[in-house]
Amino acid sequence: MIRMTTAGESHGKGLFAILEGIPAGLQLDIGKIDARLALRQSGYGRGGRQKIETDRVEILSGVRDLVTLGSPIALAVWNRDYENWKAVMAPEGCDTSSKRLTKVRPGHADLAGMRKFGQDDARNVLERASARETAVRVAAGEICRQYLAALGMEIVGYVKSVGPVCDWKEYSFDEISGRSARLGMMDGTLEEEACRLIDRCKAEGDTLGGVVELRVRGLKSGFGSCMTYAEKLDARLTAALMSVQAVKGVEIGLGFESARRFGSAVHDEIDVGFTRPTNNAGGIEGGMSNGEELVLRAAMKPIPTLMKGLWTVDTDTMESATAAAERSDVCAVLACETVCEAALAAELAKAVSERLGGDTIVEAIRRNGELK
Repeated sequence: MIRMTTAGESHGKGLFAILEGIPAGLQLDIGKIDARLALRQSGYGRGGRQKIETDRVEILSGVRDLVTLGSPIALAVWNRDYENWKAVMAPEGCDTSSKRLTKVRPGHADLAGMRKFGQDDARNVLERASARETAVRVAAGEICRQYLAALGMEIVGYVKSVGPVCDWKEYSFDEISGRSARLGMMDGTLEEEACRLIDRCKAEGDTLGGVVELRVRGLKSGFGSCMTYAEKLDARLTAALMSVQAVKGVEIGLGFESARRFGSAVHDEIDVGFTRPTNNAGGIEGGMSNGEELVLRAAMKPIPTLMKGLWTVDTDTMESATAAAERSDVCAVLACETVCEAALAAELAKAVSERLGGDTIVEAIRRNGELK
């Protein structure tokens, strides 16, 4: 069974992942991993941190000559900015009185984390809660994507909306593969409108969120289970997307729209051959894949670090103050879409590996081919 965990702080030495359960014999493409890391750093509205870091993956174990060995894969994405923060972040010893953050930011993990872990400096919380953690998740997620690709499964996604600028058109899987690289939207006119809105927010010291849509093609029927709630594929995939920083809502298929329609306009009728002319269920029925495309959407809230600052409390003085303004993005929806693809790939790979097993990728491919 595939399992993944990450470690590391935003301004620490680096970000690290351990990926267990990838079968032996999978040929890896490091160039694709680095391309995903670059995509995570791109997008209109990103901040100054992206000019410092040029993320590249370093594979530390579990791979030889670009082929997986079946042993745990250890990955590292090193932080170039660590040299500028070593004096206040070094685990071997540092000046913890420097760069303290006590003017906690509304919407961030600062205050809740300080109270939970008994800290008097939000730095001890925010360094791990930061979305910088997602860099190594993207690297590990790309390996999971390559595992799924070997089994004939593909993942694509795009940015459906930025703030109030929304693209209501439906796109085919193949159309999405040709999305814009600037902001990840499909409609150029709407993307220009979104970019102007981002410019306005930047000038006003504000931030923007948005909605991303993800698709999976090639997943056969029967992954997941209706027998226990922990095995339900929809529960697992939505939990994976909700684990991404700043994601506040996830829906599958029609999602919330299904609550506004009659049942006759929601449920997908079944044709001879067990195909469906519609896919309102988003590819999952009863907690199991039904052979149709998976369709998921995730809503990203605006980034909580606002340059103009919101009213808060200074935990040192217990007086009202303007929230601290760490270096931040104005809009990172394209980055969120990239991270969501990685999170989806990792959890889907886990569910697939549970059913297929296989010590080698050849075994997994054979078993997948035997499924109806």
